[in-house]
Amino acid sequence: MLIYRFLSGEDDSAFCHKVTKALTEGWQLYGSPTYAYDAVTKKMRCGQAVTKTVSEQPYDPEKKLVDY
Repeated sequence: MLIYRFLSGEDDSAFCHKVTKALTEGWQLYGSPTYAYDAVTKKMRCGQAVTKTVSEQPYDPEKKLVDY
């Protein structure tokens, strides 16, 4: 089964660490990163989709994706 997550955050090193952590846990980058200005906070925000192939099992929307 292929599972999907979208990581987002302020454009800072914490966001880069979040993506790096996901990659070390077996997630793979999916598509291009996004970058947008948040007019409320007046800061740039980043986003990156990641996917991971896990063993076949029933999908459970109550289960955290990081627990697959």
